Amino acid sequence: MRWILLPQLWKSFSLGFVIVLIIPILVGASPGPTTAAVEVWYGPDDRPLEHLVQTYDRAKRYIFVAAYGLTSPLSVKALVGAKKRGVDVRVLTDRERLNDPKQQTALSALREAGIPIKINRHDGLMHLKQTVIDDEVNTNGSMNQTTSGNRYNDERLDIIRDHAMTVKAREKFLLLWKDQERFEEWK
Repeated sequence: MRWILLPQLWKSFSLGFVIVLIIPILVGASPGPTTAAVEVWYGPDDRPLEHLVQTYDRAKRYIFVAAYGLTSPLSVKALVGAKKRGVDVRVLTDRERLNDPKQQTALSALREAGIPIKINRHDGLMHLKQTVIDDEVNTNGSMNQTTSGNRYNDERLDIIRDHAMTVKAREKFLLLWKDQERFEEWK
């Protein structure tokens, strides 16, 4: 009897499996969460900042950057270049980090290029290391946009290509950008 029941169970399982996977597709429902294309880069071996800058070079509409440290000439050059191409570039960063002369120099160059910069009103609260680009790409990880973050530190940068996730990241950035209690324009 076991041998007879086994094929019957297999047929039942197979039919159930097909129903669970195929029927939602036929009626237009998704059988599960979508998968995003994700690139993972580790510093210092992969030079993650160089991959990030390549995404800046491809931006067409906007680049929104939220980062504690932004001192790398690579980032500054790419963001200024994007601004010159007509891309809406905005930066959120940490007030405390302005004690670093390299951060002041980088932000001054960005501001001189017409890029608006906002800082948090309370030191040490900006821990995001995220970029959002054109509703199609968002990045996160441990890497600050610094030369050390690219060449020396043990870091991780995830470049995520997913519309829904990127729209959510954009909405969060814009909520922070509009929050006048937490952020103010850097002058």
